[in-house]
Amino acid sequence: MRVTKSQINKFLKNVSEAAKLISDCVEAEGFIHVTSHLDADGITAAGIIGRALTRLGGTFRLRVERWMDDNVVDEIAGDKPTLAIFTDLGGGYLDLLSGKLSDQRVIILDHHQPIGEASSDIMHINPHLHGIDGSRDLSGAGIAYFVAKALDEKNVDLACIAVAGALGDIQDKYEQRSLGGANREIVEDAVDSGYLRIEKDLLFFGRETRPIHKALAYTTSPYIPGLSGEEDKSLAFLASVEITPKHEDKWRALRDLSSDEKMRLSSALSDYLISRGFPSDVALSLVGTVYTLTREEPWTPLRDAREFTVLLNATGRMNRAGLGVTICMGDRGKALDEAGEMLNAYRRSIAKCLSWVNEKPNRIEELDSIYVVRGEGFIDEKMISAVSTILSSSLPKPMKPLLAYSKVSGEDMAKVSARTVALLTEKGLDLGEILRVAGEECHGRGGGHDIAAGAQVPMKNIASFIELADKLVKKQLEGVELGG
Repeated sequence: MRVTKSQINKFLKNVSEAAKLISDCVEAEGFIHVTSHLDADGITAAGIIGRALTRLGGTFRLRVERWMDDNVVDEIAGDKPTLAIFTDLGGGYLDLLSGKLSDQRVIILDHHQPIGEASSDIMHINPHLHGIDGSRDLSGAGIAYFVAKALDEKNVDLACIAVAGALGDIQDKYEQRSLGGANREIVEDAVDSGYLRIEKDLLFFGRETRPIHKALAYTTSPYIPGLSGEEDKSLAFLASVEITPKHEDKWRALRDLSSDEKMRLSSALSDYLISRGFPSDVALSLVGTVYTLTREEPWTPLRDAREFTVLLNATGRMNRAGLGVTICMGDRGKALDEAGEMLNAYRRSIAKCLSWVNEKPNRIEELDSIYVVRGEGFIDEKMISAVSTILSSSLPKPMKPLLAYSKVSGEDMAKVSARTVALLTEKGLDLGEILRVAGEECHGRGGGHDIAAGAQVPMKNIASFIELADKLVKKQLEGVELGG
């Protein structure tokens, strides 16, 4: 559904109210507590708000969390902030926040489906409240950017960070994997201010920083069996289509290929995927819109916006989210070097998880209405969302959603990550609603977007949760209202 100017204007009116509250708090020398999520969207959102507050001269504390629960909210309440800001979090926990933070002013900048009722002390800025789809038209980082811009027009230089956040949230759902909806206004700000360039090209990971065969091997969206994670086989594949990886003993990057070479490579990869049972749209997703951050140094992982998001995800999933936030706030020194090390470790962990899944066909188990990956004991819970995203983009039969879960270390809890395709959401599938209902039924919590959602469930109830989710998917696709 097209986002209208009226919807944008009403949303921006709420944004201005939030910016006024933040500005008044800083002017009164109040203490602000910022809490965000540890994925790329959450980290960019935190970095944008952190940078805006720094420029205002505000006093604030910033923390990044894997999810919201009673302990997190209790710790925030214990800090007694003048103002608590939640970015990319909070909309699914309105009752919890209303009950425990009743003595503080609260601003929620979230794009997930709202669950519960907000108290009068909570200012909830959410695109869903204005009929804007938070799963494809505006991310948490985008909301943070609009607030930062309302605080000061010079924060327009943060638009490119919000673009990275939207890409990290897999919101490139428009033609040729481009950003649309309210995100388009952010892209225009970034381009007009000279911080972003847009072009069409092959979407290899590391197109700016790695030799062609490594960029192909590092590509996981979509995951290409036999090539993703396999540098030697990727090198052989390039040779099979007569693409020379070196020129005068210097490795060539994707940007060094001619138009003819790119077309030949794209066609060969499409044939390769289709021959292995993948639908044509998976093959077509290898070509799309490239977002280049023009002020970043060439040959660094910050130059390509999609690679930037993987770097940020790595810092979050490897327990160093602070590095990612610092980079988003402008650090290009030691933090960037350390984040590069986290990226290498993250990629090794993801490759190990994918290798385990692909070792045996039954590790992607097909039920009546869903696919399931049971990763307890094998997949780190911090990697489960990345693994589910990669696998869901490459299922030979993508007409069923994928649910993957893993055991949370040191806790009797399972972390669940669910992904599906737009074709099913257009038929009425809403994974956020399904995981919310199934989570509550199994003494846990769940929610998110129609196309991507998550849940936390006691391990003892995970079998019941999976069984119920399978039934709920079937019901919802038959047009049954879930309720609950």
